[in-house]
Amino acid sequence: MAAAQTTRAKSVAANTASWRDVAPAAVVLITGPEDYLGIRSMDRIRAQVRAAAPEVELSRLNASSYEPGSLAMAVTPSLFGEAKLIEIDGLEAMNDDFLADALGYLGHTDADVVLVLRHAGGVRGKKLLDAVKAAGWPVVDCQPMKKDAEKTAFVMSEFKAGGRRIEPEAVQALVNAVGSSLSELAAACSQLIADAATAVDAATVERYYGGRVEATAFKVADAAMAGNGPLALSTLRHALATGVDPVPLVAALAAKLRTLAKVAGAQGSSAQIAKQLGMQPWLVEQAQRDVRKWTPEGLIRSIQVTAEADAQVKGLSRDPVYAVEHAVTVIATSVRRN
Repeated sequence: MAAAQTTRAKSVAANTASWRDVAPAAVVLITGPEDYLGIRSMDRIRAQVRAAAPEVELSRLNASSYEPGSLAMAVTPSLFGEAKLIEIDGLEAMNDDFLADALGYLGHTDADVVLVLRHAGGVRGKKLLDAVKAAGWPVVDCQPMKKDAEKTAFVMSEFKAGGRRIEPEAVQALVNAVGSSLSELAAACSQLIADAATAVDAATVERYYGGRVEATAFKVADAAMAGNGPLALSTLRHALATGVDPVPLVAALAAKLRTLAKVAGAQGSSAQIAKQLGMQPWLVEQAQRDVRKWTPEGLIRSIQVTAEADAQVKGLSRDPVYAVEHAVTVIATSVRRN
Protein backbone atom coordinates (compact mmCIF):
# COMPACT_ATOMS: atom_id res chain seq x y z
CA MET A 1 0.00 0.00 0.00
CA ALA A 2 2.78 2.43 0.97
CA ALA A 3 4.67 1.69 -2.25
CA ALA A 4 1.54 2.37 -4.30
CA GLN A 5 0.98 5.69 -2.53
CA THR A 6 4.61 6.68 -3.11
CA THR A 7 4.35 5.81 -6.82
CA ARG A 8 1.14 7.84 -7.16
CA ALA A 9 2.68 10.82 -5.32
CA LYS A 10 5.68 10.74 -7.68
CA SER A 11 3.33 10.59 -10.69
CA VAL A 12 1.37 13.61 -9.50
CA ALA A 13 4.56 15.57 -8.77
CA ALA A 14 6.03 14.69 -12.15
CA ASN A 15 3.11 16.19 -14.10
CA THR A 16 3.17 19.53 -12.30
CA ALA A 17 3.85 22.34 -14.79
CA SER A 18 4.73 26.01 -14.34
CA TRP A 19 2.40 28.63 -15.80
CA ARG A 20 5.44 29.99 -17.64
CA ASP A 21 6.37 26.78 -19.44
CA VAL A 22 3.20 24.67 -19.63
CA ALA A 23 2.82 23.01 -23.03
CA PRO A 24 -0.28 21.75 -24.86
CA ALA A 25 -1.41 18.20 -24.12
CA ALA A 26 -4.55 16.14 -24.66
CA VAL A 27 -5.72 17.42 -21.24
CA VAL A 28 -4.30 20.32 -19.22
CA LEU A 29 -5.66 21.20 -15.78
CA ILE A 30 -5.18 24.76 -14.47
CA THR A 31 -6.11 25.07 -10.80
CA GLY A 32 -5.91 27.71 -8.09
CA PRO A 33 -7.50 31.07 -7.26
CA GLU A 34 -4.94 33.42 -8.88
CA ASP A 35 -6.93 34.37 -11.95
CA TYR A 36 -4.12 36.31 -13.61
CA LEU A 37 -1.81 33.28 -13.67
CA GLY A 38 -4.70 31.16 -14.92
CA ILE A 39 -5.24 33.57 -17.79
CA ARG A 40 -1.51 33.60 -18.61
CA SER A 41 -1.45 29.79 -18.61
CA MET A 42 -4.41 29.56 -20.98
CA ASP A 43 -2.98 32.29 -23.23
CA ARG A 44 0.32 30.41 -23.47
CA ILE A 45 -1.33 27.13 -24.42
CA ARG A 46 -3.61 28.83 -26.97
CA ALA A 47 -0.65 30.62 -28.59
CA GLN A 48 1.33 27.38 -28.91
CA VAL A 49 -1.61 25.48 -30.35
CA ARG A 50 -2.27 28.21 -32.92
CA ALA A 51 1.41 28.36 -33.85
CA ALA A 52 1.39 24.62 -34.57
CA ALA A 53 -2.07 24.57 -36.18
CA PRO A 54 -3.19 28.03 -37.42
CA GLU A 55 -6.59 26.68 -38.51
CA VAL A 56 -7.37 25.22 -35.08
CA GLU A 57 -11.04 25.28 -34.10
CA LEU A 58 -11.53 26.96 -30.69
CA SER A 59 -14.53 26.11 -28.50
CA ARG A 60 -15.32 27.53 -25.06
CA LEU A 61 -17.66 25.95 -22.50
CA ASN A 62 -18.63 26.73 -18.92
CA ALA A 63 -18.82 23.81 -16.52
CA SER A 64 -21.43 25.43 -14.28
CA SER A 65 -24.01 25.88 -17.07
CA TYR A 66 -22.96 22.80 -19.02
CA GLU A 67 -25.54 20.83 -20.99
CA PRO A 68 -25.19 17.05 -21.44
CA GLY A 69 -23.35 16.01 -24.60
CA SER A 70 -21.71 19.40 -25.23
CA LEU A 71 -18.20 18.06 -24.72
CA ALA A 72 -18.78 15.13 -27.07
CA MET A 73 -20.10 17.53 -29.69
CA ALA A 74 -17.11 19.83 -29.29
CA VAL A 75 -14.54 17.04 -29.74
CA THR A 76 -16.31 15.45 -32.73
CA PRO A 77 -14.01 15.66 -35.80
CA SER A 78 -15.04 18.33 -38.26
CA LEU A 79 -15.51 17.82 -42.00
CA PHE A 80 -12.04 19.21 -42.75
CA GLY A 81 -10.29 17.51 -39.84
CA GLU A 82 -8.91 20.64 -38.15
CA ALA A 83 -7.22 20.37 -34.77
CA LYS A 84 -9.45 21.37 -31.86
CA LEU A 85 -8.79 23.48 -28.76
CA ILE A 86 -11.49 23.32 -26.09
CA GLU A 87 -11.30 25.67 -23.11
CA ILE A 88 -13.63 24.97 -20.19
CA ASP A 89 -13.81 27.28 -17.18
CA GLY A 90 -15.95 27.36 -14.06
CA LEU A 91 -14.97 23.84 -12.92
CA GLU A 92 -15.17 25.00 -9.30
CA ALA A 93 -18.95 25.26 -9.85
CA MET A 94 -19.37 22.33 -12.29
CA ASN A 95 -22.71 20.59 -12.54
CA ASP A 96 -23.18 16.83 -12.40
CA ASP A 97 -23.68 16.54 -16.16
CA PHE A 98 -20.25 18.03 -16.83
CA LEU A 99 -18.59 15.84 -14.21
CA ALA A 100 -20.03 12.70 -15.81
CA ASP A 101 -19.11 13.69 -19.38
CA ALA A 102 -15.60 14.86 -18.43
CA LEU A 103 -14.82 11.66 -16.51
CA GLY A 104 -16.04 9.69 -19.49
CA TYR A 105 -13.85 11.66 -21.91
CA LEU A 106 -10.70 11.07 -19.85
CA GLY A 107 -10.99 7.38 -20.69
CA HIS A 108 -10.69 7.96 -24.44
CA THR A 109 -9.08 11.31 -25.24
CA ASP A 110 -8.68 12.40 -28.87
CA ALA A 111 -5.16 12.92 -30.27
CA ASP A 112 -6.32 15.94 -32.32
CA VAL A 113 -7.88 17.71 -29.33
CA VAL A 114 -6.31 19.89 -26.61
CA LEU A 115 -8.70 20.16 -23.65
CA VAL A 116 -7.88 22.91 -21.11
CA LEU A 117 -9.74 22.78 -17.79
CA ARG A 118 -9.82 25.78 -15.44
CA HIS A 119 -10.69 25.17 -11.75
CA ALA A 120 -10.41 28.24 -9.49
CA GLY A 121 -10.32 26.30 -6.21
CA GLY A 122 -12.55 24.54 -3.73
CA VAL A 123 -13.63 20.93 -3.29
CA ARG A 124 -16.25 20.79 -6.03
CA GLY A 125 -15.19 18.33 -8.73
CA LYS A 126 -12.39 16.75 -6.70
CA LYS A 127 -13.09 13.38 -8.32
CA LEU A 128 -12.36 14.85 -11.77
CA LEU A 129 -9.24 16.70 -10.59
CA ASP A 130 -7.88 13.55 -8.96
CA ALA A 131 -8.54 11.58 -12.17
CA VAL A 132 -6.63 14.13 -14.28
CA LYS A 133 -3.69 14.07 -11.89
CA ALA A 134 -3.65 10.28 -11.63
CA ALA A 135 -3.61 10.00 -15.44
CA GLY A 136 -0.43 12.11 -15.55
CA TRP A 137 -1.77 15.07 -17.52
CA PRO A 138 -0.09 18.47 -16.93
CA VAL A 139 -1.38 20.39 -13.90
CA VAL A 140 -0.66 24.10 -13.35
CA ASP A 141 -1.18 25.35 -9.79
CA CYS A 142 -2.00 29.08 -9.77
CA GLN A 143 -1.68 30.25 -6.18
CA PRO A 144 -1.60 33.91 -5.06
CA MET A 145 1.85 35.44 -4.62
CA LYS A 146 1.76 36.77 -1.07
CA LYS A 147 5.44 36.97 -0.13
CA ASP A 148 7.68 39.77 -1.34
CA ALA A 149 10.21 37.13 -2.41
CA GLU A 150 7.64 35.61 -4.78
CA LYS A 151 6.75 39.01 -6.23
CA THR A 152 10.36 40.07 -6.71
CA ALA A 153 11.11 36.74 -8.41
CA PHE A 154 8.08 37.33 -10.65
CA VAL A 155 9.33 40.80 -11.64
CA MET A 156 12.83 39.57 -12.41
CA SER A 157 11.43 36.72 -14.52
CA GLU A 158 9.21 39.13 -16.45
CA PHE A 159 12.19 41.35 -17.25
CA LYS A 160 14.35 38.37 -18.19
CA ALA A 161 11.63 37.11 -20.53
CA GLY A 162 11.34 40.61 -21.99
CA GLY A 163 15.08 40.91 -22.59
CA ARG A 164 15.55 43.84 -20.20
CA ARG A 165 17.56 44.34 -17.00
CA ILE A 166 16.19 45.78 -13.79
CA GLU A 167 18.27 46.76 -10.77
CA PRO A 168 17.51 45.09 -7.40
CA GLU A 169 16.46 48.37 -5.77
CA ALA A 170 14.10 49.02 -8.67
CA VAL A 171 12.53 45.57 -8.24
CA GLN A 172 11.71 46.30 -4.61
CA ALA A 173 10.45 49.79 -5.46
CA LEU A 174 8.14 48.34 -8.10
CA VAL A 175 6.79 45.68 -5.73
CA ASN A 176 6.22 48.35 -3.07
CA ALA A 177 4.38 50.54 -5.55
CA VAL A 178 2.07 48.09 -7.34
CA GLY A 179 2.62 44.71 -5.69
CA SER A 180 -0.84 44.42 -4.13
CA SER A 181 -2.25 43.17 -7.45
CA LEU A 182 -0.36 40.65 -9.58
CA SER A 183 -2.09 41.79 -12.76
CA GLU A 184 -1.12 45.42 -12.06
CA LEU A 185 2.44 44.34 -11.26
CA ALA A 186 2.62 42.46 -14.57
CA ALA A 187 1.21 45.45 -16.45
CA ALA A 188 3.80 47.72 -14.82
CA CYS A 189 6.58 45.33 -15.87
CA SER A 190 5.27 45.30 -19.44
CA GLN A 191 5.16 49.10 -19.53
CA LEU A 192 8.71 49.49 -18.23
CA ILE A 193 10.06 46.76 -20.52
CA ALA A 194 8.44 48.44 -23.52
CA ASP A 195 9.71 51.92 -22.65
CA ALA A 196 13.18 51.19 -21.26
CA ALA A 197 16.21 51.59 -23.49
CA THR A 198 18.64 50.62 -20.71
CA ALA A 199 18.46 48.87 -17.35
CA VAL A 200 15.51 50.05 -15.25
CA ASP A 201 16.61 51.73 -12.02
CA ALA A 202 14.76 52.92 -8.91
CA ALA A 203 14.54 56.48 -10.28
CA THR A 204 12.66 55.19 -13.34
CA VAL A 205 10.19 53.29 -11.17
CA GLU A 206 9.71 56.40 -9.03
CA ARG A 207 9.00 58.49 -12.13
CA TYR A 208 6.34 56.04 -13.36
CA TYR A 209 4.75 54.83 -10.15
CA GLY A 210 5.95 57.04 -7.30
CA GLY A 211 2.52 58.58 -6.82
CA ARG A 212 0.82 55.30 -5.92
CA VAL A 213 -0.54 54.92 -2.40
CA GLU A 214 1.71 51.94 -1.68
CA ALA A 215 4.78 53.83 -2.88
CA THR A 216 3.91 56.85 -0.72
CA ALA A 217 3.46 54.59 2.32
CA PHE A 218 6.89 53.05 1.85
CA LYS A 219 8.47 56.50 1.40
CA VAL A 220 7.18 57.40 4.86
CA ALA A 221 8.42 54.10 6.27
CA ASP A 222 11.85 54.41 4.64
CA ALA A 223 12.37 57.91 6.05
CA ALA A 224 11.27 56.85 9.54
CA MET A 225 13.47 53.73 9.49
CA ALA A 226 16.41 55.88 8.40
CA GLY A 227 15.92 58.08 11.46
CA ASN A 228 14.89 61.09 9.37
CA GLY A 229 11.93 62.25 11.44
CA PRO A 230 11.32 65.60 9.69
CA LEU A 231 11.21 63.99 6.22
CA ALA A 232 9.04 61.13 7.45
CA LEU A 233 6.53 63.49 9.07
CA SER A 234 6.38 65.91 6.14
CA THR A 235 5.86 63.02 3.69
CA LEU A 236 3.23 61.54 6.00
CA ARG A 237 1.31 64.82 6.31
CA HIS A 238 1.40 65.36 2.56
CA ALA A 239 0.06 61.83 2.03
CA LEU A 240 -2.75 62.34 4.53
CA ALA A 241 -3.61 65.73 3.04
CA THR A 242 -3.99 64.15 -0.40
CA GLY A 243 -6.40 61.51 0.88
CA VAL A 244 -4.16 58.53 1.65
CA ASP A 245 -5.78 56.30 4.26
CA PRO A 246 -3.74 55.77 7.48
CA VAL A 247 -4.12 51.97 7.28
CA PRO A 248 -1.61 51.32 4.42
CA LEU A 249 0.77 53.82 6.02
CA VAL A 250 0.88 51.79 9.23
CA ALA A 251 1.06 48.55 7.21
CA ALA A 252 4.22 49.79 5.49
CA LEU A 253 5.83 50.61 8.85
CA ALA A 254 4.90 47.17 10.17
CA ALA A 255 6.29 45.42 7.09
CA LYS A 256 9.66 47.17 7.43
CA LEU A 257 9.89 46.40 11.14
CA ARG A 258 8.92 42.76 10.67
CA THR A 259 11.72 42.33 8.12
CA LEU A 260 14.25 43.85 10.53
CA ALA A 261 13.03 41.69 13.42
CA LYS A 262 13.21 38.49 11.35
CA VAL A 263 16.71 39.22 10.10
CA ALA A 264 17.93 40.39 13.53
CA GLY A 265 17.01 37.03 15.06
CA ALA A 266 18.33 34.85 12.23
CA GLN A 267 21.64 33.01 12.14
CA GLY A 268 23.80 32.17 9.14
CA SER A 269 24.90 33.78 5.89
CA SER A 270 22.63 36.15 3.97
CA ALA A 271 21.94 33.37 1.45
CA GLN A 272 21.00 30.91 4.22
CA ILE A 273 18.79 33.48 5.95
CA ALA A 274 17.14 34.41 2.64
CA LYS A 275 16.26 30.77 1.98
CA GLN A 276 15.00 30.30 5.52
CA LEU A 277 12.80 33.43 5.48
CA GLY A 278 11.69 33.32 1.84
CA MET A 279 13.39 36.64 0.99
CA GLN A 280 15.78 37.81 -1.69
CA PRO A 281 19.46 37.70 -0.53
CA TRP A 282 20.06 41.37 -1.37
CA LEU A 283 17.04 42.35 0.76
CA VAL A 284 18.46 40.35 3.68
CA GLU A 285 21.81 42.09 3.25
CA GLN A 286 20.07 45.48 3.28
CA ALA A 287 18.17 44.55 6.45
CA GLN A 288 21.41 43.35 8.07
CA ARG A 289 22.96 46.76 7.39
CA ASP A 290 19.89 48.57 8.71
CA VAL A 291 19.54 46.54 11.89
CA ARG A 292 22.97 47.69 13.06
CA LYS A 293 21.40 51.11 13.63
CA TRP A 294 18.98 49.70 16.18
CA THR A 295 19.19 48.56 19.78
CA PRO A 296 16.97 45.60 20.72
CA GLU A 297 15.02 47.94 23.01
CA GLY A 298 14.48 50.47 20.23
CA LEU A 299 13.25 47.80 17.83
CA ILE A 300 10.86 46.33 20.41
CA ARG A 301 9.51 49.77 21.28
CA SER A 302 8.94 50.57 17.60
CA ILE A 303 7.14 47.28 16.98
CA GLN A 304 4.91 47.88 20.00
CA VAL A 305 3.96 51.42 19.01
CA THR A 306 3.25 50.30 15.45
CA ALA A 307 0.99 47.49 16.69
CA GLU A 308 -0.88 50.05 18.81
CA ALA A 309 -1.18 52.39 15.83
CA ASP A 310 -2.50 49.54 13.69
CA ALA A 311 -5.32 48.92 16.18
CA GLN A 312 -6.05 52.64 16.48
CA VAL A 313 -6.32 53.33 12.75
CA LYS A 314 -8.67 50.36 12.42
CA GLY A 315 -11.25 51.81 14.77
CA LEU A 316 -9.92 51.95 18.32
CA SER A 317 -9.06 55.65 18.19
CA ARG A 318 -10.96 58.80 17.32
CA ASP A 319 -7.74 60.34 16.05
CA PRO A 320 -6.01 57.86 13.70
CA VAL A 321 -3.82 60.62 12.26
CA TYR A 322 -2.20 61.23 15.65
CA ALA A 323 -1.66 57.48 16.04
CA VAL A 324 0.32 57.31 12.80
CA GLU A 325 2.31 60.47 13.56
CA HIS A 326 3.17 59.12 17.02
CA ALA A 327 4.37 55.80 15.57
CA VAL A 328 6.51 57.56 12.94
CA THR A 329 8.06 59.82 15.58
CA VAL A 330 8.89 56.94 17.94
CA ILE A 331 10.43 54.88 15.13
CA ALA A 332 12.53 57.76 13.80
CA THR A 333 13.84 58.65 17.26
CA SER A 334 14.61 54.99 18.08
CA VAL A 335 17.24 54.77 15.34
CA ARG A 336 20.76 55.18 16.69
CA ARG A 337 22.77 58.12 15.46
CA ASN A 338 26.30 57.15 14.43
